[in-house]
Parts: sequence; C-alpha cells; structure tokens
Amino acid sequence: MTLSPQPLSPLDGRYHGAVAEIGQHLSEAGLNRARVHVEIEWLIRLADEGIFGAELSADERFALRDVATNFGDSDVARIAEFEATTRHDVKAVEYLVRERLERLGLSRIAELTHFACTSEDINNLAYGITLGAAVREVWRPATDVLVAKLTALATSERDTPMLSRTHGQAATPTTFGKEIAVFAHRLTQLLADIDAVRLSGKFSGATGTFSAHVVAAPEVDWIRVSREFVESLGLEWNPLTTQIESHDRQAALLARISHVNRVLHNLCTDVWTYISQGFITQIPVKGATGSSTMPHKVNPIRFENAEANLEIASALGDALGATLVTSRLQRDLTDSTTQRNLGVALGHSLLAISNINAGLDEISVDRDALLNDLAANLEVLGEAIQTVLRAERAAGTTTIDNPYELLKELTRGKRLTEKGLRTFIEGLDMSEAGKARLLELTPATYVGLASKLVDFLD
Repeated sequence: MTLSPQPLSPLDGRYHGAVAEIGQHLSEAGLNRARVHVEIEWLIRLADEGIFGAELSADERFALRDVATNFGDSDVARIAEFEATTRHDVKAVEYLVRERLERLGLSRIAELTHFACTSEDINNLAYGITLGAAVREVWRPATDVLVAKLTALATSERDTPMLSRTHGQAATPTTFGKEIAVFAHRLTQLLADIDAVRLSGKFSGATGTFSAHVVAAPEVDWIRVSREFVESLGLEWNPLTTQIESHDRQAALLARISHVNRVLHNLCTDVWTYISQGFITQIPVKGATGSSTMPHKVNPIRFENAEANLEIASALGDALGATLVTSRLQRDLTDSTTQRNLGVALGHSLLAISNINAGLDEISVDRDALLNDLAANLEVLGEAIQTVLRAERAAGTTTIDNPYELLKELTRGKRLTEKGLRTFIEGLDMSEAGKARLLELTPATYVGLASKLVDFLD
C-alpha cells in the first residue's frame, strides 16, 4: 500500500505546532509574499520618482499594497501555475504582479514591473525581510520568555546553597540561583549582539553596476533611488556587490544564533545532570509515560529533545553561514538552495527553545537534597581554611608555613567528619577570631557573594 504524500521533515510533521510561526516567514509561500511586496514597492518607488512619467494615485497605491498585504493561498497556487511554465520562481512572481496590475486597471505601468532588476535584487531583499521578521517576531520572543523563566528561577533560588563540581569533583559551594543566573546573563548579552545585526540589501542590477538602469534612464540618480528603496524596506543598503548581496550579515546572524544554541545546549546538559543527581525533581505530567516498561520513570525528555535540536540547528546554521559567504566570481547558485534552509535551521532552534520553556515549567529544586550533598563534602572547606591561614601568616598572627600543603594532606582523597574537622581547626595556631570564624563555617554557608551576584541580571 502506498502512502499519500507525507512531510519529510519532522518540523512539518510531528513538531509543526511548535514551529508553524516560522513558516509564515521562511517558507516558500512566505518568501513569495515578500517577493511580491518588493516588486510592488519598486513599482511605487518608480512612480514616486516620476520615472518614464509613471504616476499612481493614493487609491492606486493602496490597492497595489493590498496585493501583498492580503497575499494568500490562492496567490501561492497561482505562482505555482506560472512557475510550471517559466521554470523560474521570480519570473513567476513577476507574472503574478503583472496579472494583478491588469485586474486593477494599471496595465499602463506593467512594463515597469521588475524594471532593471535581476532576480537577486528581489530575492536578497525578500530574504532580508523574511529572515529579519522571523527572528524579530518569532524566535526572539521565545528566547525572551526563556530568559525571563531563568531569571525568575535564579531569583527564587538565589540563596539556595549548592555544592559546585569543577571537573566533576566537589568544589567550592555556590547557590543554585547564581548558577542559573550565569546562563540568563550569557543569553542576555548574546541576544543583544543578535539585535545589533542589521541585515543588508542590494538593488543594483545584474552585476551590481546599475548598467541597465543607466542606459535606460541616464538622468536618474540611481544610487540615491536604490539606497532609499532598500532602506525603506528596513534593510541597510550595500553599495558594493556582485549580482548577489554578499550575505555577510546573514552569516553573522546565523553565527550568533548558533552561539545562543550552544549556550542553551550547555544549559540543557547541566539541568539534565542536576536531574540525574536528584537535585532537581520533575513534576509528573498527568497521563504522561516516562518509560514503556518502567512505570516509575519521569524522563527529562524536554531537555534531551532540546539538546538534539540545538545540535541540528547549530550544525545547519554553521553550514549555511559557511556557504553563504562564498560565491564564484560574480554569481553562482549555491546560495539559492542554502537560503531555502534558513527556516529549517531557525525552526530546530525554536523547537528546542519551546521544549526548554516547557521543561522549566515542569521542574522544582530539591533543597534538602542539595543540603545533604553539601554536608557530605566537608572537604571543600579546605580552601577556606588554607586561605584564612595564608592571610594570617601574612599578618603575622600564625606561624604556620605553607598552609596549602597542610590542608592538602588533611583533605585530598579523604572524607572528613564534623568532629575531625572541628578538632583540626581547634588545634591550629592562629588568632581566636579567625578560628571562631572557621568553626562557624559550613559548606552551606561557604557561598561567598553568590546571592548578591544575582543582582547583576538585567
């Protein structure tokens, strides 16, 4: 039995609900809507400049823009019909626009459709519009939600002491909130870098020289017209290009998104580890199954799913960026297929963020488990003791030489008891004030300024 046509990508199948908004921008239909928008705005720009005597009334401008504003499924189908004959996607868009001009009684300006344009004049602007909108309107809001959740968790757990593990070994304690705050802070900085990227665009003809423009209308200041047109679409004008816009800004944006993906991957692996250690408990979802054979299990699937999708998203983002910045001589077509995968890369990232956001809603910190872990690792106070002794040696209040070696002998590879540690401190040749301070210290109180550092979150 043969199945009917099925989605090949899980983003269009199993996970479609989580990423559908990306498709409004970075799908073929979204790209064609943006192409129509660019073509129509170019017509209006030519009319505004009065080139070749073109004129449009306010009502005609409104009617033209309405073609792009209300671009829908019937337009997608019509472009597909044209492309079946043209075998050229941008030419099919041009024919749609010409058809709409005829319906609107604007056949008089039909020959100005796609005037002096190469396909890439339309495409680069359309991709700039769609990629920018997808990041700004879909991906960034999802990351803002994630950062807000991390910030709230960091704030609520700012005073919750936790044993650190450097190299996987017991280390100087911290607080759970401070460790989560590190991720929130990293992401906030990286997102600011993403927001700073200004996508660029070109509109200068077949090889970036305005040759067709000048030969058709030498009296027009085409550089000014091009700059103003590109900037009117919300993009930064690029004056020096080949046939294609160089895609450097797109590559920079993809690299920065991949960087965010990797920080999120780090977050997922840390949360997964805390869950495996019993420091984070997962709140069971009613009716959900953790294991098909072990009824007790609540698997950290949100964070595992996110890990995998972040790896895919980063790999795609890196590959796309590497391809986009290279074009043979004045143009090759490698960027065409590459850019069609922008939505796939962004979609996997968005899917991961969706899973992390859901996962963060389904966990709670087991403070008792964290305290028990701290109490079982008194050896971490060795740093505190040797540091106080070094300070006192410098001040002349102790005669102990090389306290680091003394504490190394006491703690390295050994487990201390409260009684043994107390006896050791009481026997030290040091000031009574310093000794009292060390006797009061526990792993749970040896957290320095960890709680205060959470205040540095924006």
